[in-house]
Amino acid sequence: MSVPRVRVIDSHTEGEPTRVVVEGVPDLGGGTMREKATRFSAEHDWLRSAVCNEPRGHDAMVGALLCEPAEPDCCCGVIFFNNVSTLNMCIHGTVGLAATLVHMGRIGVGDHRIDTPVGVVVASVHEDLSVTVANVPSYRKAADVPVEVPGWGVVRGDIAWGGNWFFLIDGQGPAVEFANLDALTNFTWSVRRALELGGITGDHGMVIDHIESFGPPTDPVTSDSRNFVLCPGKAYDRSPCGTGTSAKLACLHAAGKLQPGVIWRQAGILDTVFTGTVEELSDGKVLPRVTGRAWITGESVYHFDPADPFRNGIPSSL
Repeated sequence: MSVPRVRVIDSHTEGEPTRVVVEGVPDLGGGTMREKATRFSAEHDWLRSAVCNEPRGHDAMVGALLCEPAEPDCCCGVIFFNNVSTLNMCIHGTVGLAATLVHMGRIGVGDHRIDTPVGVVVASVHEDLSVTVANVPSYRKAADVPVEVPGWGVVRGDIAWGGNWFFLIDGQGPAVEFANLDALTNFTWSVRRALELGGITGDHGMVIDHIESFGPPTDPVTSDSRNFVLCPGKAYDRSPCGTGTSAKLACLHAAGKLQPGVIWRQAGILDTVFTGTVEELSDGKVLPRVTGRAWITGESVYHFDPADPFRNGIPSSL
């Protein structure tokens, strides 16, 4: 297989990395972005692994493939992925993608439609270069769902869609503090496995592959809540997690605790903050808008030496 020149631009959004593939994108053919994502996963998974896995990447790396959009009014299409698979949607990655497109001179201040596998989202670049993402419609599927977790007993949480499926846990498990990273990882991973073993899923049998644990904010002056989010590849989200914030906003609204237009400030485990609001939709779902900032950290061109046994990455053990 001849390997094209692969060029990437790195950024981080409130601490969480995004690596955008801007050159060397394979031909994914026609169809919707979901169909392109399926094709990418089936035929070009080596590129996902090369971008996100060691020796070039690490477990927390999130990649973004910059594509031609399927929808003609979009500035670009994107397929997000991590160390184990493609992702449905990624808001921190969308903020990082917008910052990357600004860095490349492809977009500026204003609203920009971006085609994703779960639908079109709008990234609004502001004068201070913060980015607001109008996400896909989000909703709470079920509230206070019990799951038996070995070592923890019955853990209760809400199941919600925010572009990915989440199980949201409030006030249970280890305290949401940076010093408890290992304990929080073990707890949330145990919850995820218990959900799978119990057959508890999102709509259409979709796996609940993000587990989100909440606690009080470190500083109530700057945030309303602090979270720990376990991502599908068993790495924790360094940012407050944009799709997780969307799921939280949907749950708060469904519980009557957040009115349209009121700002919710979600801190992550590093105490960086996303702000979010919701707009009510006619079908009972909400349209979340999440704002954060990203910073460009570097650019690279990848080399693929045929003699290198790890030129396409070291596969994840998951």
